[in-house]
Amino acid sequence: MSDRCRVIAVCGHEAAYGEALHGLVDPAVTVVANGRELFRTVAALSRRGERSCVVPMTLGRDPELVADTARTLRALPAAERAGTVLAEPFGTSQHLVAWLRAAAARAPETAALLVTAPAGDPFDDAELYRVASLVRRYGNHGLVEVAFAGGDPDPSEGVRRCGLLGARHVVLLPAAFAEPPVPDAPGIRVERAGPPVAPAALARVLAERVADARRQWGERGDDGIAAGLTAADRHGHSHTHPPGEGHDHGHGHQHTHPHPHPHVHGAGRVIRSTA
Repeated sequence: MSDRCRVIAVCGHEAAYGEALHGLVDPAVTVVANGRELFRTVAALSRRGERSCVVPMTLGRDPELVADTARTLRALPAAERAGTVLAEPFGTSQHLVAWLRAAAARAPETAALLVTAPAGDPFDDAELYRVASLVRRYGNHGLVEVAFAGGDPDPSEGVRRCGLLGARHVVLLPAAFAEPPVPDAPGIRVERAGPPVAPAALARVLAERVADARRQWGERGDDGIAAGLTAADRHGHSHTHPPGEGHDHGHGHQHTHPHPHPHVHGAGRVIRSTA
């Protein structure tokens, strides 16, 4: 089998099932939706003698994508699955908080922030409220609201609520690869921040995920599928590095040391400043 490794970015609702990644990732990356499209793509590559590394393109709100991807890969005949590895997810909710905080820091402090993402299931949507709460807590904006494309409240309603609370400038912070349209709002200036991960950073993180997965296969013979199957149960893979942190330690140890990220449990309405 060839040593060439094709990178496959498998997408769920956070990336509009692949549509949102076009133009953001290198053309050499194969972008697919999970399910039949992923199944057929991996099988075709295997028949051509190509290895593949599958990266679940979640920013942390869709742990089920990781588990579903693992189930799809496990369903392939062993001969067609050989040479395929499943990487850790592109990001976690902790990464998403950091990316959104960076985007929020570039918005005027007088603006309201509207954290937006495509609607998912109730647990995915509740997670966005938790993420937005952390963005507000560690930022300088007094008003932070949440809206869901295809959900309730939608971006138009989110902007309207910001206006009712006194905002005259609203900055949309996309919390997904898919970016919402900017709604019309008479009397309110509405603009959208860029994608949560710029194309250069996206390429770098994707390369890290692929390198880690291939290293794990080379050192331990672990294709990542077994770990991926339990991702939704544990809201993420069993071992995820924040983007840009060192990857020089081995993966053969039990991962018992904590990562320095905040944990806030529960979800609910984002608390606004009354000052």
